[in-house]
Amino acid sequence: MSDSIGIRGVISVVILSVISAFFVGGIIMSIFSSTPNQTDKVYLYLSFFIGQGVIILPPIYYLNFKKKSILNSFRIKPVSFNTIINSIILSIGVIILFEAFDRVIHQIIPTPDYIIDLGKIMQPESNLGLIFLFLAVVVMAPIGEEVVFRGFLQKFLEEHWKDVTRAILVTSLFFAMIHFNPYWTIQIYLLGLILGFLSWKTQSVIPSIILHSINNGIAFILT
Repeated sequence: MSDSIGIRGVISVVILSVISAFFVGGIIMSIFSSTPNQTDKVYLYLSFFIGQGVIILPPIYYLNFKKKSILNSFRIKPVSFNTIINSIILSIGVIILFEAFDRVIHQIIPTPDYIIDLGKIMQPESNLGLIFLFLAVVVMAPIGEEVVFRGFLQKFLEEHWKDVTRAILVTSLFFAMIHFNPYWTIQIYLLGLILGFLSWKTQSVIPSIILHSINNGIAFILT
């Protein structure tokens, strides 16, 4: 893939993917939301859901234009049942470690007000809102972000640089940056490293999607 697709083009597509997700989400909010009430929260979650789906469209268009295999370029490959079970077990262990690390961070640095406000925003006030938020956070976000970052971007960097470690480090940095959350940057970056290693080791984004989904799911339940 690295012979006919340049690194600038790939990074530009990834940036466009993130911008597209925010842009589409913003359009939905601007159309349906005018005052902060319960109904607007539903549209907020709907914007999250659709935005996370849109994130994979620029890479798909780009790969079609370059006549490249989408499944192969996205690292979408089946894995064994044992790999899935091991991924679930690993996910639980990683989340326990991250929870302990997060508690240490909270002891050192007080939780900012915007994190507290974010927690309030992520509390649905209706069943429909709960459904949209769950689908956005636990289903669409893990799939979209893993396909774009661990599949499209990291796989390309591995092949382009011939250096897996460098590819994982850089991809994880991009992954942390696009969350626009300084307070959780370290945790997100470390999670990105594990996700990157997992997708490279198994040569599939399915295990990383599993870890990402379980991580978001537990955070969703706790919130």
